[in-house]
Amino acid sequence: MNDISLPRRPVIAVVIPSYKVTRQILGVISGIGPEVQHIYVVDDHCPDGSGDVVAAQCRDPRVTLLRHAANQGVGGAVMSGYRAALAAGADLIVKIDGDGQMDPALLPAIVDPILAGQADYTKGNRFFNLEQIRQMPPLRLFGNAMLSLLNKLSSGYWNVFDPTNGYTAIHADVARQLPFAKISTRYFFETDMLFRLNTLHAVVIDVPMDAHYGDEASNLKISRIITEFAFKHVRNFAKRLFYNYYLRNMSLASIEAPLGLGLLLAGGSYGLWHWVHSARLDVPTPAGTVMLSGLSVLMGLQLLLAFLAYDIAAVPRRPIHRRQPGRVVLLQD
Repeated sequence: MNDISLPRRPVIAVVIPSYKVTRQILGVISGIGPEVQHIYVVDDHCPDGSGDVVAAQCRDPRVTLLRHAANQGVGGAVMSGYRAALAAGADLIVKIDGDGQMDPALLPAIVDPILAGQADYTKGNRFFNLEQIRQMPPLRLFGNAMLSLLNKLSSGYWNVFDPTNGYTAIHADVARQLPFAKISTRYFFETDMLFRLNTLHAVVIDVPMDAHYGDEASNLKISRIITEFAFKHVRNFAKRLFYNYYLRNMSLASIEAPLGLGLLLAGGSYGLWHWVHSARLDVPTPAGTVMLSGLSVLMGLQLLLAFLAYDIAAVPRRPIHRRQPGRVVLLQD
């Protein structure tokens, strides 16, 4: 038996943002399997001293502790981990939260699509298993569903759900192309990452997972971020349309979107004005006016739906990274 191809073992690094996770962080580290070569714990100026806990009690030689002099948010912590992993020569970088909600045993399933050359970026999706969804707090379930809908529009990844899921993996070749300085550093980080990946035409795949909800406290306050999220989704949607349909390329969809929106607004405004005007005069609105308004609205809706269908079909499907050798060794007689 002659060995045709002895693939190099991929170097996998794990990044763990550490902020108010003192009770869970050591358990998360201990659950990471031997397939990982580097673990970067990023103490994001944690007020509870979780970095000190890791430094004093963790004996895993794979662990490197990074410290921030000031809090930079989850995105800032992940970017610091990405930079360190890339400098160490990692092929894949996995991000796991330090609060214990993500099972480190799922890591092989998270990285497998990338190793197989099927994806550039993978993320967990807690909505696959309907039985497990019942464990999710109702407010969080509703919030994630609404955010997923907005994310599909702003990022262009109509094939993914659960955009705020922080269990992710990325190929190093793709990570090097990201504009680290421009990515949102706080709670919008995971969503903004998807927008940035779409501008690179990277392939993103969801991986089914279960979440574990214990006594950890969430630092996310919906009332404080809802306005920020709405503004950033609109901003990213506008940028994506400009980048993909006017700056880099033009297609029939580039005409359908503005024409459809214009007809919809013009027809709706025209019809509303005449309806109010007729109501004030207490006379019926002319049939021709109604037909003209209705026709404009229907044509506008049809064009927008056609644009939406084009946009959904345009989800990236060809990975942009250099494919890593698989873990299967081919043999011949």
